[in-house]
Amino acid sequence: MGEVDSSGVRIRPYRVEDADGTLTVFLAAVMETASADYSPEQIRVWARPEQRVVTEWHRARSDLNTHVAVVGDEIAGFSDVSEEGHIEMMFVSPRHARRGVAKALVAVLEGLAREFGARCLSAEVSITARPFFEGQGFAVHAEQHPVIAGVRMTNYAMRKELR
Repeated sequence: MGEVDSSGVRIRPYRVEDADGTLTVFLAAVMETASADYSPEQIRVWARPEQRVVTEWHRARSDLNTHVAVVGDEIAGFSDVSEEGHIEMMFVSPRHARRGVAKALVAVLEGLAREFGARCLSAEVSITARPFFEGQGFAVHAEQHPVIAGVRMTNYAMRKELR
C-alpha cells in the first residue's frame, strides 16, 4: 500500500501525525471545492471549522480505518472503509484535485473491502463528488436530504457491487 502509482500518489494507513493535515484537507475540500454546489449556509454547517477539535478528529479517523494519500510529503487526500464496505469520508485537497488522488484512494479501499469480504462499496456522496463516484462504477440508489443544524442538504446514497 505504500507504493507510488503513476500519478505520484502514495496511499498509506493514517497515523496520529496526520490529524492536522487531514482536517485541513477536509475543511478546504468542503469550503472551497464543494462551495460550487452548496450554499454558504450549507457549507458553514457542513464544515463547522470553529467546532472541530483535532483530538476528536484524530479519534474518528483512527476508528474508521482511514488511509491517507500523499503526494511528495504533502497530504493530498484521505478516505476510509469499514469491514462492510462503507466509505464514511473521502476528501481531496483542492490543490490536488483532478490528479488521480481520489482514484488511487478508491482502488485501495476497494482492495481492502474485498479482503474484508464486503459485497459492495457504499457511501453518502455530495453533489460535488457524485460524478467522480459514478466514473468509478458507483450507482445512485437514493437522493437524500439530511438536515444538519436545521439546514437541509442534498447528497446521494451510492453503491458499487464488488464481484
